[in-house]
Amino acid sequence: MRDNYKKREKPEFEQRVFDIARVTRVMAGGKRLRFRACVVIGDLNKKIGWGVAKGADVAIAINKAVDRAKKDMMIVNAYKDTIPHEVMHKFKAAKVFLKPAPEGRGVIAGGVIRDVLELAGIKDVIAKMYGCKNKINNVRCTFEALQRLRKVEEKPTSTKVSEDKQEPVKEEKGETIHESPVQEKEVKKEEKKPSFVKTSPSATLPTGRQEATEDKSDGKENKK
Repeated sequence: MRDNYKKREKPEFEQRVFDIARVTRVMAGGKRLRFRACVVIGDLNKKIGWGVAKGADVAIAINKAVDRAKKDMMIVNAYKDTIPHEVMHKFKAAKVFLKPAPEGRGVIAGGVIRDVLELAGIKDVIAKMYGCKNKINNVRCTFEALQRLRKVEEKPTSTKVSEDKQEPVKEEKGETIHESPVQEKEVKKEEKKPSFVKTSPSATLPTGRQEATEDKSDGKENKK
């Protein structure tokens, strides 16, 4: 192998040319011939764009269309290699219907829609094209249908500890000690029950009644 051999870097986007047409414009001195190209690009991971441009040569027209597509990129709201829900969209005479498919079904579509969905990285979907054979209109209708897809958020599977069940924290000389609820129950059991002291019935009476009972007892002692 040569030392100066370098591997080709993969392009950022994959591109596909859908339509090349020769167009003319009537000028004062005659007709001017040009070429029109329609290109769709994508990274096979939900990011796609499309563009139409004209040029004096086919290569110039394609390069200009790719530049326009890069300036107008969009992210498709896909869900697990398919679309989250059904979509029916119409643009002029073109009509497109997209429907989610189970895993492993593949892309069941034809024409322009198949290439657009593959560039977007959607692997399982059912699509149908109605009413129009114009490729540019079908591409635009497909892009507008993909823009109408709503985003679906996946529910998190991880469980979080509630605030009520958090362990209390004790601080001792700059150190933090976490106590579990089991330790708290043991501490509560070890707490001593309050001791009850026997008191005379007069101790529980109010002050006025206590004085009255003392006078009666003194009177009884004097009689004796």
